[in-house]
Amino acid sequence: MQPMLRSILPVTLLAAALLPPTVQAASQPHPDYKVLSKLALGGQGGWDYLNFDAQRHHLFVSRGDHVLVIDVDQHKQVGNIADTQGVHGIAIAQDLKRGFTSDGKSASVTVFDLDSLQTVATISGTGEKPDAIIYDDASHHVLTFNGKSGNASVIDPIKNAVIATIALPGKPEFAVSDGAGHVYANIEDKSELVQIDSTSNKVLHTWSLAPCESPSGLAIDRTHHRLFSVCDNQKMAMLDADNGHLVATMPIGNGPDAVVFDEATATVYSSNGESGTITAVHEDDPAHFRVTATIPTQPSARTLALDPRSHRLYLSAAQWDKTKQANGRPNIVPGSFAILTVGQP
Repeated sequence: MQPMLRSILPVTLLAAALLPPTVQAASQPHPDYKVLSKLALGGQGGWDYLNFDAQRHHLFVSRGDHVLVIDVDQHKQVGNIADTQGVHGIAIAQDLKRGFTSDGKSASVTVFDLDSLQTVATISGTGEKPDAIIYDDASHHVLTFNGKSGNASVIDPIKNAVIATIALPGKPEFAVSDGAGHVYANIEDKSELVQIDSTSNKVLHTWSLAPCESPSGLAIDRTHHRLFSVCDNQKMAMLDADNGHLVATMPIGNGPDAVVFDEATATVYSSNGESGTITAVHEDDPAHFRVTATIPTQPSARTLALDPRSHRLYLSAAQWDKTKQANGRPNIVPGSFAILTVGQP
């Protein structure tokens, strides 16, 4: 928060006291967040996206060829969704009581029941290397964004079948839905963002993200029609979701791969895996933003999910070894994979 002059402090405090609790919460971006706990899970393999089931308080964690299910209230693993080869993302359809995983190595989607956590179907025939996956509330369709084939696959979750393919202008990364008939996706290799009509399954617009480079994570403020893309050159771009206008850019840490928006606190969080930090950016209004905190996590913690009930953040992470692979990436200390919980004490 910005410092205030002594002369206006009493008036400001009185005004704040008269505000409804929701308005007061929206002005508090919680700059005192820190790592509260670490849940050791171990195991082998890589990881990618997380997602949070707010109704059941379950955190879904991608883990190479399976998905771990964590009960955040019990702080323990309560399930495992097996045989999701090369899994990247997890989508949740609360109205259908179904979850969906994008299985990159098998070009397929695994469908599971949100209550029993049992697999109920496997949908084949997506594009090559499906990565991001979302459920669109408006069309009631699931979409996978396929990194190698440069397109999106549209799935009817009632038929459990691919029903359309949307050509994209490059390699897609994360995507979001506005719940009103539009889906948005970052195009990583072009530093662009596309707007898709989820009724016609056609690209409506392609917008530049410059000066943002190599975008990965994407979040949305549905109320104020703002999109938040995090990029490799340590920038977050804020775009108008209606016309693609660049509203602002904010500095973030190095190596971001995910971003979430907490509507209740009007705060955007970027997880920066190389820096080992989270950057908190407050939306003062739809045209003005400011960095309010840099929260230490640990190097490798590059993906995250939000619990909108507790306002806590969950990140996948592991300890880096001093040795490196042939591609320059650090090796992971065996058995060190864990979930970090970040929030207020």
